[in-house]
Amino acid sequence: MRSLNDHHRVVGRCCRMNVSTHELWVDVGGEQLWIDVLHTTLEHGLAPRVWTDYLHITVGGTLSNGGIGGQAFRHGPQISNVHELDVVTGTGEMISCSPDRNSDLFFAALDVQSFTSDQELLISKRSAGGSDGFDYIEGQVQLNRTLTEGRRSSSFFSPSELDQLANLAIGTGSAAIYYIEGAMYYHDDTASSTSVKLETLLEELSFVPGHAFVRDVSYVDFLDRVGRDEQKLRSAGVWDVPHPWLNLFVPRSRIVDFDAGVFKSILKDTKPVGLVLMYPMNKDRWDDRMTTATPDEDMFYAVGLLRSAVAAGDLEQLERENAAVLEFCHREGIGCKQYLPSHASRDGWRRHFGEKWSRFAALKRKYDPRAILSPGQGIFSAAGDGLADQAASDSL
Repeated sequence: MRSLNDHHRVVGRCCRMNVSTHELWVDVGGEQLWIDVLHTTLEHGLAPRVWTDYLHITVGGTLSNGGIGGQAFRHGPQISNVHELDVVTGTGEMISCSPDRNSDLFFAALDVQSFTSDQELLISKRSAGGSDGFDYIEGQVQLNRTLTEGRRSSSFFSPSELDQLANLAIGTGSAAIYYIEGAMYYHDDTASSTSVKLETLLEELSFVPGHAFVRDVSYVDFLDRVGRDEQKLRSAGVWDVPHPWLNLFVPRSRIVDFDAGVFKSILKDTKPVGLVLMYPMNKDRWDDRMTTATPDEDMFYAVGLLRSAVAAGDLEQLERENAAVLEFCHREGIGCKQYLPSHASRDGWRRHFGEKWSRFAALKRKYDPRAILSPGQGIFSAAGDGLADQAASDSL
């Protein structure tokens, strides 16, 4: 990493961004876009540890929802990499907090929409590719009809490779094709050793021979790949359409049951526009003091049914399928938790948070007693409807 002053103040469009090259953090306003954070920190040979797939979104937008991506199996979600927050509470106070100072507010504020800026921990780009394994891991599920009949939404595979996958789907007769997308970061002076590491890693994996595909792209191009896809989808008129997405945290012990009941049953005859993504998660990378609800196992998978309604009747069909997936998980006791949850009743929210509910409700009463913040989620009653009355039932 080149020699720089300890702190750098960014001016202009990203005026609410400060980089510490000594302590390795970036101080960012919640309204800043992650794509701007990327370009600003890279000027110092640094970058945040964890990225969501889409970067043209605000820092506050992802941190208020956890922030997961293919690096989270190593570093945890984005909220596990926040050093400090400035929070505006429901009482109108501006409070600085961290794991050591006003810690109850710090862990409560992560995963809710109430802060104005944060300090995100950084990793040196020179050390980002130091491991022998993947730096990024993402699983995808391609339903057979998606490959053979549906719109092909992947920008990674060439047309001939997509045909190869379609032929594999037809030949195996399986309801789905599964593949792993892994990324290894490297520098010009480590390119050859990284290639050796990749070959060694591939030898340890079990996959259909002849179906390992490799691309060499820049760090920025890889991280901003969805941004490029966005332009194509906008041109095709399929970006600004309803997206009835469903995201679930599925325990590792039940992922085979989930696969059989969802991918090979409920969704086997569908051909939606969109993606089915899976990210491995290690629970020890998540701080249990945060309000995010996760399965009660050491390892779980983030499964995203990221599908779009582009034709008449698609929205209703996708919503029915989502409901069927949730009903299956509940009926079979899969033990999954919704990520980016939506529940119609307060009892549903109580079940979602589980053991964290009482603490979550107590923090709400302390820092937002009139339920001003995030009213759209419907977790608590509107101002004046009696959080004090709710306190009695919460403690039962």
